[in-house]
Amino acid sequence: MSFETISVIGLGYIGLPTAAMFASRKKKVIGVDVNQHAVDTINQGKIHIVEPDLDMIVHSAVTEGYLKAVTTAEPADAFLIAVPTPFLPCEEGQIPEPDLSYIQSACNGIAPVLKKGDLVILESTSPVGATEQVAEWLANARPDLSFPQMAGNEADVNLAHCPERVLPGHVVRELVDNDRVIGGMSSRCSERSVELYKTFVQGECVITNARTAEMAKLTENSCRDVQVAFANELSVICDKLDIDVWELIALANRHPRINILQPGPGVGGHCIAVDPWFIVSKTPDEAQLIHTARKVNDAKPEWVINKVKMAIADFLQSNPTKTAKDITIACYGLAFKPDIDDLRESPALNITKQIAKMHSGIVLAVEPNINVLPKKLLALDIELFTENVEADINVLLVDHKEFKTALTPAGIIIDTKGIWK
Repeated sequence: MSFETISVIGLGYIGLPTAAMFASRKKKVIGVDVNQHAVDTINQGKIHIVEPDLDMIVHSAVTEGYLKAVTTAEPADAFLIAVPTPFLPCEEGQIPEPDLSYIQSACNGIAPVLKKGDLVILESTSPVGATEQVAEWLANARPDLSFPQMAGNEADVNLAHCPERVLPGHVVRELVDNDRVIGGMSSRCSERSVELYKTFVQGECVITNARTAEMAKLTENSCRDVQVAFANELSVICDKLDIDVWELIALANRHPRINILQPGPGVGGHCIAVDPWFIVSKTPDEAQLIHTARKVNDAKPEWVINKVKMAIADFLQSNPTKTAKDITIACYGLAFKPDIDDLRESPALNITKQIAKMHSGIVLAVEPNINVLPKKLLALDIELFTENVEADINVLLVDHKEFKTALTPAGIIIDTKGIWK
């Protein structure tokens, strides 16, 4: 059975590029999002996020009539769920639990328009067992249809988990070129999912079961988190021992079997800073190393803030006629990684916010990839700039290309990325 109409639920950093790629292959695509601004922007042939080349693809798809955005699900042949999976609120020190309410809302939205022969794919990064939970929610909402947990290959509606594995800033290319993990709840579910993705995916579609597919994405990002934690811990050790961590890593990486990553102010984004907790929450007694890595990386922003406090003290000692209110601090970068506008789980954003709360003087944010500060910073009287500024203390938090090519600013330097040495 071919897929003539494809619906993508959630038009964010993954959903919109995915919808655009299907539409670019002349498939009718219906994008669904609760954000009216995003829907209106897309229907104008524009995009509400920053991602290279995506604007041209969306504009062409909308202009040619292959892509439209709506706020309520409509009938389709395949439904891809690409909504957030944040954490539930918890006390400090507790293990956060995943919040599946967005996925449940997506299921509630598509359930009324499901029909026999449809395919539902969960793309949202999820804890192990989430795909089975989706099947249960849909089965409860539509008792007139059969699902894989009941009917296997004979089910009226097929379900699979197919996690995205793309790098922000390179999403368009990687959606096409990267291998895809396909985890169906039955062999038929997997086969149909491969058929769908082969509409545009040139990489290999590797079939497994739903639980293994869920764990594969979590494993990839947890591995990265552990590697970053080693680099971040090393940077703290080197700072205490008065060793240049950047030179040290460069020397160690000359070994043919060593590849240490670069340290930073913490770990952010919707994947690496989040996914390991899905494993820890399910298996808290077993995930010892993964849990420790999370704690190391989550502690790094506070270490940076302490360095800022020390810099303030040093400045005042050298300028006894001035007070803290006379000190201007510039924070370079708010995004969670270089050259994008994505602020999700960003340690740089959190550090800037904490500096603004504790500092009585002026705080400047230099972020070339956004034009408006998020609401959480607007209330703190932070000024936004897109180019280097003059400040007494300069805190480099994200290695955007603009900062690499600009002159190192005057004043005290706190460089968490090693580009202003």
